Amino acid sequence: METKLTASGAWLQQHRWVTDSLVSILVLGYEAMYIALVSYQRGLGPGAIAAFIAAVAMCAVFPLRRRWPLVTFGIVSVAAWGLLLLGLGLSPGSMTMSALLLFTLATRFGWTVVASALAAVCVWAVVGGLAFIEAGMMRIGEVGVIVLAAVCVAMFGVAARHRRGRLEALRERADQLARERDAQAAISAAEERARIAREIHDIVSHSLGTMVVMADGAARTAESAPQEASRAMARVRDTGREAMAEMRRMLDVLRDDEAALRAPQPGLDSLERLLEENRATGMRVDLTVTGSPVELPTGVDLAAYRIVQEALTNARKHGGPLLSLVMVAITYRDAVIDLRIADDGAGVNAEAPASRSGHGLVGMRERVTAYGGWLKTGPRPQRGFEVHAVLPIGGTT
Repeated sequence: METKLTASGAWLQQHRWVTDSLVSILVLGYEAMYIALVSYQRGLGPGAIAAFIAAVAMCAVFPLRRRWPLVTFGIVSVAAWGLLLLGLGLSPGSMTMSALLLFTLATRFGWTVVASALAAVCVWAVVGGLAFIEAGMMRIGEVGVIVLAAVCVAMFGVAARHRRGRLEALRERADQLARERDAQAAISAAEERARIAREIHDIVSHSLGTMVVMADGAARTAESAPQEASRAMARVRDTGREAMAEMRRMLDVLRDDEAALRAPQPGLDSLERLLEENRATGMRVDLTVTGSPVELPTGVDLAAYRIVQEALTNARKHGGPLLSLVMVAITYRDAVIDLRIADDGAGVNAEAPASRSGHGLVGMRERVTAYGGWLKTGPRPQRGFEVHAVLPIGGTT
């Protein structure tokens, strides 16, 4: 909701007194010329000096209108009446300053103050206009135009005040929505971390159980089959290293007090079953595997499976009627596994533009970050949506 300003505009916004001072100087210069002309034509004498002092006072207090608007309006009104009594009539400077101060009050105060100020300006304009009418210098209709102009200025000020109030309300609403969105994102991230923690708990528990079984077998065969015992202990060592790596990641993940799930966790070896489940819904899913598949660390294997699963779920939920194909590409490289899941559905141009930015992507990002990888999601150039994730195969040791 905020309007972007140029460097000069931002400076003037912070130093409004510069603009007010410039207006004061210009109005004072014009008013001085008007006083000199009237004094020359009518021979005001000492009254010209008094009129000039009143004009200076009226213009000098104008920059204070933002801090003391009511006091400034009072001084300008007194100076305008002084110029009127000195024979200057409705001088251009007094009309300009009265209009500007009336607008200022209308943007700051309620109807009581605005109506009082408007009445004071109208009375001054009518009294000053009568002198011009008697001298044949103005018609009554022109006085009416001045009064109508004062009313319009007050209305413009009131409209500006209401508009500013609406903008402030919209800005507060936008800030509130942003806070709620951030809070919801934090809750989603916490829930996803808890789920990841439960899964890692299963992985570590499984690894430790395996180590206990292998160590027990090695202890029993240490004397009768030392070579078998040595190989068993080597497997214990490798399993222990992997469990330690998973435990380090678990320390960085928040989890709740719910009991950990006991079901075995899936991996990419279960991917074909997952694809068949999605194909059974009528969605076409093509799988491409590039490179030589290798045995992945358990946590990385699970994270890869969950990323593909969530991407397929998003495609099915948000692809819309245009969805006809989902392409899953898995590439094994020396040190990483590359996952790309792309569809040709509605992408982010669907009825809910932010539909793809919910909890699913939060979960993907948490998983990828936990294993030192990176994730990129977004619309495809032509149509559809793409999820691209890269996970280190070696993991954190």
